[in-house]
Amino acid sequence: MLHIIVDADACPVKKEIYRVAGRYQLNVTLVANAWMRVPNERWITLEVVGDRFDAADDWIAENVQAHDIVVTADIPLASRCLAKGARVLGPTGKPFTEDNIGSAVATRELLAGLRAAGEITGGPPPLQKNDRSRFLQQLDNVIQSIRRAHPGDQA
Repeated sequence: MLHIIVDADACPVKKEIYRVAGRYQLNVTLVANAWMRVPNERWITLEVVGDRFDAADDWIAENVQAHDIVVTADIPLASRCLAKGARVLGPTGKPFTEDNIGSAVATRELLAGLRAAGEITGGPPPLQKNDRSRFLQQLDNVIQSIRRAHPGDQA
C-alpha cells in the first residue's frame, strides 16, 4: 500500500500532507525526535525515535520501502531513501531524484563549508504560499505517478 513517511520535526507542510493523504486514503507515518500533536485518525501514526543524532533519519531509512513517498528537506536522507526505491519530496515541492541528488549533495557540502567559514549565516527562507501550492501539486503528481506505474500498491 502506498505510504507517506514524514521527517516530521521541522516539516512545515504536515497539514497539506494530511489533506492529500486523507483524499487518497493513504497511511502517513510521522517520524520525530519528540512527541507532537497529530490528528486523531487511524491512518496517521507518530513514531517517536528519541533524540539521538540522526535517529529519525535512521528510522526512516531502515523502514522505507520501494514506492513509499518520503517528505524531507534532509538531502543525505533523501539520497538514502532514493537508494531504496522511494520517491522523495522536499517541503517546497522540489522532488529529489536519481538525476538531481548528486548535485544537491554537492551544493549542500559547499553551503556547509561557506557557513563554517562565516560567509553565510541563517537558514533557508521561510516557506511561501507558492511553495505550499507547489508541494501540494507535486505530492499529487507523485501519488498519481506511482499509482499508474504500480496499480497493485493501491489500497
